[in-house]
Amino acid sequence: MYSWGPDTSTWAKPGFDFGDAKGYLKGLEAKAETEGPRDYGTKKTSPDLKLVNPKGRIITTESTAPVILAVDGTGSMQTWPAEIFDRLPLFYQTLATYNPATEVSFSVIGDGGIDKWPVQITDFGKDITLDKFLKALKPEGGGGPGIRESYELWAYFVDQNVRTPNAASPFLIIMGDEMFYDLVRPEQANAYLGLNLQSPAASREVWQRLGSRFDIYFLRKPYPGNDEKVAAQWREAIGSQRIIDVFDPTRVVDQAIGIIAKRWGKLDDFVENMSARQDDATVVKVLESLRAAPADLGMKSKLKLPKGGKTMPLLEG
Repeated sequence: MYSWGPDTSTWAKPGFDFGDAKGYLKGLEAKAETEGPRDYGTKKTSPDLKLVNPKGRIITTESTAPVILAVDGTGSMQTWPAEIFDRLPLFYQTLATYNPATEVSFSVIGDGGIDKWPVQITDFGKDITLDKFLKALKPEGGGGPGIRESYELWAYFVDQNVRTPNAASPFLIIMGDEMFYDLVRPEQANAYLGLNLQSPAASREVWQRLGSRFDIYFLRKPYPGNDEKVAAQWREAIGSQRIIDVFDPTRVVDQAIGIIAKRWGKLDDFVENMSARQDDATVVKVLESLRAAPADLGMKSKLKLPKGGKTMPLLEG
């Protein structure tokens, strides 16, 4: 299990060092000890609705660097949500070293026609507060019978009820494997979100509105038999540059960090960070998956892998 503190003994390459952040991480570790062990929804029978129920809530943050990370919690995702949530400390700690203003909101997405809690979303938070939010989530492992889940219902809530007034380009990262429904259904929006939707809303219009406010990415797990159909719908909705294929549940968080590092002009730092934990082949594979993702214009033209001294072309965005 990944640590909130400076202990990296369970990480891929023990000895990874956050340098000047060590004192800060020791403080996080002390707070985490008072919270008890983490649970990724496998032991509890329901989410903590006081913390994750979207109904009637407005979620807002004053942060200049907010991130919303949503994970499909249905059955086709198998063990991927637990692998992703286990790496929450790595995700937050790395981003906080790049920008101390980082705040994160977490979501679990299900199916509005099948699941009891198809939209779960936490407030924005930082530090050990995120551990409490993580414990509140409950991936149901259910989902619909087709190749669609209610990503659009979750997106409609974010569009209507999430506020990031001080962020120029907040991040919205979704990790999933299926298509979204073409319409947001009023009965679902009203029952699960507490929103007064009078008639069906076109899902693509919802994604277009979100795209004008957020830096959106879909981290796409393969879906055998319908892979291209799923990819095509998401490309049409948010653009091909924002579809990132994911290949390993243990590397999804690295890919998410890499997307943000690339946008913040911190990709060289990310390569050094990841090279301290993974072998060069894994680092290259993660970077190749981010090749099409948009980049900060101030980035260098070459990236150097610290351990091997090799260089690779800048991942053009």
